[in-house]
Amino acid sequence: MPLTIKGGPIHFGPFLVTPQVFHQTPLSIALVNLKPILPGHVLISPRRVVPRVAELTPPETADLFLTVRRVGRMIERVYGATSLNIAIQDGAEAGQSVPHVHAHIIPRKKRDLGSTDEVYERLDGEEGDLTRGLKQTARQSREEGKLKVDNEERVARGAEEMEEEAAMLAREMAKEPLD
Repeated sequence: MPLTIKGGPIHFGPFLVTPQVFHQTPLSIALVNLKPILPGHVLISPRRVVPRVAELTPPETADLFLTVRRVGRMIERVYGATSLNIAIQDGAEAGQSVPHVHAHIIPRKKRDLGSTDEVYERLDGEEGDLTRGLKQTARQSREEGKLKVDNEERVARGAEEMEEEAAMLAREMAKEPLD
């Protein structure tokens, strides 16, 4: 069962992402990722579309990081992680591909990638380019199946798969204690 969205459609930069949202507060949203680097890789973003961290209000900043903390606990539990990468690319030159503040939460386990820093290489490389994948997905009809992005090995997830993950994570967030 999908999350009941309060306040109408939700955008991540210019992209409508309402079905991908699994948790929301009055000021922040948590959504599943189109191209996760590892299973459980999610994004936390302010509701207000703002490109840089410095442009967040103090209440937005506090709510964003409290949401990162709460969602991170849930992601670690659900995906059996022992650590998390929490990353913000603040501006285009820092690798931000969608001009909307967002924190990546990536669950980590021992030896899940070649090296501890490989996740940052993937965030900075074509694998982390969400804008291209989101634009291509927006053009793709549901009947066409999965869309290849970046290279032959990298496949953007379909809308149905992301909605199913969002529903599962919404159920798991309901089990998470309020701070």
